[in-house]
Amino acid sequence: MSHIDILKSQLQDNPPRITVDEAVEIYENANLNDLMHVASIARKRIVPGNEVTYLVDRNINYTNACTINCQFCSFYRPPDHEEAYTQNFEQISARVSELEQIGGSRILMQGGVNPELKLDWYTDLISKLRTTHPTIDLDCFSPIEIEGIAEVCDLSTSEVLLKLKNAGMHGLPGGGAEMLVDSVRMDISPKKGSADNWLRVMREAQEIGLTTSATNVIGFGESRADRILHMDRIRSAQDNAIASGNIGFTSFISWPVQLENNAFGARNKGDNRIRLGASSTEYLRHVAVSRIFFDNIIHIQASWPTMGLEIAQLALTGGADDAGSTMMEENVVSASGTSKTMASEIELQKIILRSGFSPRKRDSDYVLIETEIISNTDLYAITPEQ
Repeated sequence: MSHIDILKSQLQDNPPRITVDEAVEIYENANLNDLMHVASIARKRIVPGNEVTYLVDRNINYTNACTINCQFCSFYRPPDHEEAYTQNFEQISARVSELEQIGGSRILMQGGVNPELKLDWYTDLISKLRTTHPTIDLDCFSPIEIEGIAEVCDLSTSEVLLKLKNAGMHGLPGGGAEMLVDSVRMDISPKKGSADNWLRVMREAQEIGLTTSATNVIGFGESRADRILHMDRIRSAQDNAIASGNIGFTSFISWPVQLENNAFGARNKGDNRIRLGASSTEYLRHVAVSRIFFDNIIHIQASWPTMGLEIAQLALTGGADDAGSTMMEENVVSASGTSKTMASEIELQKIILRSGFSPRKRDSDYVLIETEIISNTDLYAITPEQ
C-alpha cells in the first residue's frame, strides 16, 4: 500500500495493526502534517479525553563513575578520574526533601556502572530513602546498571531486581535502550550489551511488578527502518507482557542524541549538521509514527529537555499525550550541551494549555493527582529563562 492508503486505514474506529513495512513507508514518505493528524486521531482513540499529563519529579544522578564508555555520553568519568563522584545518602536525601517541598511524587535516580558499589550499598540506600521519604516513588537505575550490580555481586539480574524491590524500589526506568538494533549498539556503545539483554532485564522487572518505561534515542546515523525495528522489538515485548498478565511499559519516550562534548560527536564532526542528530521536524515525525505504531502502549511522552518546550508543545498536537516531568535537576543530557535542564510546573501547564489541552498532574504510574491549573492571565505571561 502507498503511504496515503496506510494512513487512511489508520483513521478507522478500529484500525488494523500497522506492520513494520507499512510503518517504514509512512515514516519515509508521508507528509508531516498528515502524519501528525493521523497520530492525533490515534492518541484520542487510545487516550480519550482532553487531558495531557505531567509529573512533578526530580532527576538524581547519584554517580558519574562508569566503565561502559558510551561514545555519546558526556556525563561519565572513569572510576579513577579526579572528577568522578558518588553521592552519599545525606546528599541524595537532601535533594529528595527539596522535591517534597514543591509537592513532587517521584525521583528518577540513575548513574553510571560503578564497579566500586556493591549490592548492599544500593539496598541500604533504597531502604533509607523509602523510610525517610515514604510518599516519594523511587524509580531507579537502568538495565545496564542492574547488569553491572549483578556482575559485581555474582548474582543474576532477576535476583538483584528482587532485592532492590524488597528494599523499596518502585520502578526500573527504561534508560539505556537507545537503539535495540545490535549493529547500531555495537557502534555507539559496544560494552553496553545486546538488545536482548535490555529486553530481558525489563521483562524481569515487569514480572515482579516494577513500573517500567521504554525509551529510544535517535540520530546515530541509523536508518528509519532501524528505528522501526527498535519500536517493533518493544511492541513485541509489550505483547508478551500483556499476554502474561503484566502491565508492561507504561510509556514510550524518545529524543535525539546530543552531539556536543562527547566522543561520538567529535568522531563524526563533519556529519553533525548533516546526518546525525535529529531536526525538530524529524523528531515530530518520529513521535507521530510511534503513536501510530504502538497500539499496545498507552502513553507517548514529549521530550522537552532535548527539543525545547515549543517543540514539545507541537508534539502534543501530533500524538504525544504526556508532557514529561519537571526534573528539577539533570546532569546527563545537560553534559552534552543542553542548556535547559528543568521546567517549572507552570511552564509545563502553559505548553499543555497552549496546545489546546487541559493539564493534569500524575504520579509515576499515571494515576491522576488533583491539579491546580494556572489562570488565563498567567498563560500568556512571559516566563523568564532559567
